[in-house]
Amino acid sequence: MSGLHLLSREFLGVVEEAAVACARTMGQGDRRNSDRVAVESMRKSMDSLSMRGTVVIGEGERDEAPMLYIGEQVGRGGEDDPEVDIAVDPLEGTNLCALGTPNAIAVLAASNKGGLLHAPDCYMEKIIVGPAAKGRIHLDATVQENLSAIAKSLNRSVKDLVIIVLDRPRHEKLIEDIRSAGARIKLIGDGDLSAGISAAVRRTNVHAVMGTGGAPEGVLAAAALRCLNGHMQGRLVPARDDQDADRFRKMGITDLKRIYTERDLAPGPDILFAATGVTDGFLTGVRFFGHGQRTYSLIMHSTENLIRFIDTVRLDGDSSVVVEF
Repeated sequence: MSGLHLLSREFLGVVEEAAVACARTMGQGDRRNSDRVAVESMRKSMDSLSMRGTVVIGEGERDEAPMLYIGEQVGRGGEDDPEVDIAVDPLEGTNLCALGTPNAIAVLAASNKGGLLHAPDCYMEKIIVGPAAKGRIHLDATVQENLSAIAKSLNRSVKDLVIIVLDRPRHEKLIEDIRSAGARIKLIGDGDLSAGISAAVRRTNVHAVMGTGGAPEGVLAAAALRCLNGHMQGRLVPARDDQDADRFRKMGITDLKRIYTERDLAPGPDILFAATGVTDGFLTGVRFFGHGQRTYSLIMHSTENLIRFIDTVRLDGDSSVVVEF
């Protein structure tokens, strides 16, 4: 049994506690505070785990983030405990939580050492699809070509497809092309990681995600897709050509035109992905009652071929509490 499998329950607890912490700030309109409490909760939880963890996707570079920064060592493990690379987004959708809108989640992915790309904090051009369209799309194909390929793989018409796109000015041409091809669009304000997971799962009425989003979220999406047998292609988009190109080289990235797949972004032989809902959406959000909380989580493990949806009730310790299901 792998070291990651042994840590799966502990990782589940990490995302559950982060979700509960930031859910208490839901709807208060303070995105910075929501993010802060999620980060602090996740960092504290990780320090109790028997592992030698390294944050490879986190809150930014060391001089920009006080904790969960890229390269930070986490866990209390010794020489006999597993070395683990960790990608985190303590609160994916800070605006969603602050406004009380759907699909805010607390997320963590882990792999063997070297099993997750150290992606720079920049944009990434992406296309994400489910298992049926695996190998049929290409980032350099036209929107019409990709939509036709996705529709053919699902045995339906292009007009039956629903494509998720982040609602950003940079996507005006993409939106126009998708509509011209005849597909329908679901615009979202934030949360393209949740959208990517939805695209890989049947009966969500989401058939692809297209557009440019964060590269760190791309690595997290790739980890989830490895567990779901989904597919993505992505290419880094430097915001400042000279400065970013130099920073990328220091991180070992030399080919800025390279198209990455989910196996390039999350190449580890053993991938674990865990997420807990903060607000309702793909996962039900945190529920508070008089003496406890109820959380709804997803945990996936690539080599064990396990996908579990977990409904957890935590009581505050009062033995007289009555729990209703």
